Amino acid sequence: MVTSPPKHDVFQAIADPTRRKLLKLLADKEMSITAMTEYFPITRTAINKHLHVLSVAGLVSSQKVGRETRYKLQPEPLVELKQWLSFFEQYWDKKLSALKEFVEADND
Repeated sequence: MVTSPPKHDVFQAIADPTRRKLLKLLADKEMSITAMTEYFPITRTAINKHLHVLSVAGLVSSQKVGRETRYKLQPEPLVELKQWLSFFEQYWDKKLSALKEFVEADND
């Protein structure tokens, strides 16, 4: 039996602000590490480590194009995150409704 390597938790992968910014950059287009480093005050090696975490979590894929590796967003694992967060929307909706009632009552 062949087993695949364990995937990292998507929640942990996006916990880091640098990795979240990388995902935003990759949402629009494929990019090389060299292109991505222009957006960060950290080294290419650090970017590579962040990309590795995102890759293991299934959030980015890579492809060799000539001499460079290009990365692109794989949004499918974010569905799990969206489903988890959707449970809590009921609490946000209640608070927003209460705020609306408060504001409207204050104007009367």
